[in-house]
Amino acid sequence: MTTSGVDQAARVLRVLHVEDSELDHQLILAQLTRAGLKVEMERLDARDAVLAALDRPWDAIISDFNLPGYSGLDVLEALKARRLLTPFILISGEIGEDTAVAAMRNGASDYLLKNNLNRLAPALLHAIDAAENERGRRAADQELVKSKQRLHELAGHLQTSVELERAAIAREIHDDVGGSLTALKFDLAWIDRHATEPEVRQRVVAALETVNSAIDASQRIMHNLRPAILEQGLVAALQWMAARFERRTGIEAGLRIGDERLALPPGVPLVAYRTAQEALTNVSKHAAATRVDIELSLDSGVLTLEIRDNGKGIAPGDLAKERSFGIRGLHERAATVGGWVDLSSSPGAGTSLILTVPLAQDAIDALDDSTDFGKDDVGQSIWGRV
Repeated sequence: MTTSGVDQAARVLRVLHVEDSELDHQLILAQLTRAGLKVEMERLDARDAVLAALDRPWDAIISDFNLPGYSGLDVLEALKARRLLTPFILISGEIGEDTAVAAMRNGASDYLLKNNLNRLAPALLHAIDAAENERGRRAADQELVKSKQRLHELAGHLQTSVELERAAIAREIHDDVGGSLTALKFDLAWIDRHATEPEVRQRVVAALETVNSAIDASQRIMHNLRPAILEQGLVAALQWMAARFERRTGIEAGLRIGDERLALPPGVPLVAYRTAQEALTNVSKHAAATRVDIELSLDSGVLTLEIRDNGKGIAPGDLAKERSFGIRGLHERAATVGGWVDLSSSPGAGTSLILTVPLAQDAIDALDDSTDFGKDDVGQSIWGRV
């Protein structure tokens, strides 16, 4: 007997006995008692009474096969319909092998013949032990699901907090740093106009170049922190991003946008923008690519953003690295708007990253007349170099 079996034997087991014979009931009760089990066993045979009793807590159910107007398999089906994990042991005076196999497949814990009950006590303990282990496993699975959900919620909260903090920093750079640099530029320009010494004017010109560089850097930082271009819509932001990427890296950037027009739900444009930003950053750093293509489309209410390159690809081992937080961050970011990210790559064949976001119907129906979603001046799809 296992340790858990000893524990089961030490407690009083509540057993429902579905049996129409009082004599057989007493024989089974005596068999369990002789085995050292403490049992509170209730015998029922009327179908309605048995079905009602299934809703009560039992450690196990022992059922005869042949019953008045129904069978033990009917009781087993009713137990399954309630999705209960109560152990069910089928006992019969005569039961064919096919019936016994069918009972086991349908969820019976065991089956025994009435003329051979020596195995009843260990079978009962084993069934109860297995059921409790399964309950523990299911409880652990449920707790794992809840834990994952809490982690997703935390990740979403952190993503939102990060974006809010970025926006606050961008505003401070614009209001404080940007304002101060602009004022300094005006002062230097005034000095340049009024200075007469060549050396002073040379210093002023150098200082103006430094200030202009600082202004450009602050604007670049503000765009990275909180892209103001998103206020013009996701399409405009992707066009700006692709053009800037090509100028900065020399990698040819293609942009293809479908011919739909829509107002995206809150949060979706920023998620799509950050996904494209992360993908292009990885392309410039690791892909050794000569071309990258960005495609944005809406089909059957699902927004899809794909960024693919013709670079060296990603080895499977690199994706499985424990500290591969970039890809994990994209997954968590997509989850905040009900979307997901798929990444496919093979060495030497480039990489494709796809963001998929199902949109609510009201977002699909809300057409934004101020944004030509993917149309140029002559109404053709935008495709090719930016």
